[in-house]
Amino acid sequence: MHSELVQNSPLNPYRTKKNSETVSKIESALDKALAKLPVLKNAVNARLCKLWQKLSPRFNQLKKLDYATVKEFTIKYKWRILIVLLVLYAGFKAFDYFFPATGKAGGPQTITSVVVEKKDIPLIIEATGTIISSSIVDIRPMTTNTVKTIHIKDGQEVKEGELLFTLDDRNDRANYEKLKALADDAQKQYLRAKELVTKNFISKAGLETSLANAKSAQAAARSAEVQLSYDSIRSPIAGRAGIINVFPGSLVQASNVVTTATSSTATSSVGSMVTITQLNPINVQFVVPEKDIPLLMEGKQADKALKVKVSVGNDAKSVYEGEVLVIDNQVDPSIAAVRVRAQIPNEKMTLLPGQFARVSLDANTLQDAIAVPSEAIVISPKGRVVYVVDKDDKVAPKPIKVVYEYQGSSVISGIQAGDRVVVEGKQNLRPGGKVRESKKEAPKPSSKPAEIPAAPPAPSTAEKK
Repeated sequence: MHSELVQNSPLNPYRTKKNSETVSKIESALDKALAKLPVLKNAVNARLCKLWQKLSPRFNQLKKLDYATVKEFTIKYKWRILIVLLVLYAGFKAFDYFFPATGKAGGPQTITSVVVEKKDIPLIIEATGTIISSSIVDIRPMTTNTVKTIHIKDGQEVKEGELLFTLDDRNDRANYEKLKALADDAQKQYLRAKELVTKNFISKAGLETSLANAKSAQAAARSAEVQLSYDSIRSPIAGRAGIINVFPGSLVQASNVVTTATSSTATSSVGSMVTITQLNPINVQFVVPEKDIPLLMEGKQADKALKVKVSVGNDAKSVYEGEVLVIDNQVDPSIAAVRVRAQIPNEKMTLLPGQFARVSLDANTLQDAIAVPSEAIVISPKGRVVYVVDKDDKVAPKPIKVVYEYQGSSVISGIQAGDRVVVEGKQNLRPGGKVRESKKEAPKPSSKPAEIPAAPPAPSTAEKK
């Protein structure tokens, strides 16, 4: 213990000697470094002199450059110079695009913005289809005969069970009357035999034979009655008759071939005597792509029927509303789509089978969705974004995800209700830049006196919400 105190004491002669040796070593090292500085200075000067001697001829050549030499060099390497300049320009533009300078001074950008709100958005499936009849029947004869009377006209509205054609029924009617008389006589013979059996004048076997003859005669009479009914052709449905392909005296057969008289020479054509088409209500058939089938089936599972809006041809003003009748039970692999049939009213009889139709099917509804104009969405290298304006009129890009898009409106996620989104003027915006809302021009006053409107239009469902 005493030895440790002696070693740690500041008056220890051994420690003092050791410190003095260390100081002397440091001083000697500094002296050597200071002695080497002139040598190092001379070496650096020598290197610089050699470099100058090597480069000075090149600088002298630059001094000798004249306009002709520069022109010759430029013409000789013009494409290389142009490529270098283009690469430099593209590099500067790319740097400004990916690393925009937020602190650039300048006035606020003029924009047009909207404040987004939550609302119910219908999910619409657009498709094209064809108008088809809900019921259509080709009238063809059941027997070979000639047409006696035509009871309808081309394009006439007919009722179910209405008489259309009468064929020559003289032979069939005579055959029916003959068999009917035989059936009546057989029935009388059976009744007489029944009385004789009770008096034991004939056997029971004779009575049974008489009964069999009576039933056979009645069956033959009913068969002749059915054959006679083929001569009176009636409409099985209510609808509109098409063009009649036969005339009085035309020969018709129990097949797809009917004989018509289109001119003075009789010709044969494949077709029906007439076609009856039901036009009210009428159907529209269209296909839905395979990618939209889940959306379609989700809407079908709801309690209410799926609604459709149909427009025909170029007449976009006339829109017919109806309901989906059936969705086919299989997907057509050749077109990767499923067939859908809907029914629409046709009281004015303006729709005809075969017309081209545009269909809008309301498949489902997105509840409390946020929708913005599609033009407000910017496609950047980092994905789709929209510019949101804060309370200080500064813009900031926000990444979004498009859930659904239809007719210039997009349902998105990534922003909140009440956010102010830039719609127009977003081309030159930078994060943190100041913006100001553009002033809408007031309508110009008209020279004509103002007319008093009859009544204000009723608010739509979206405005009520």
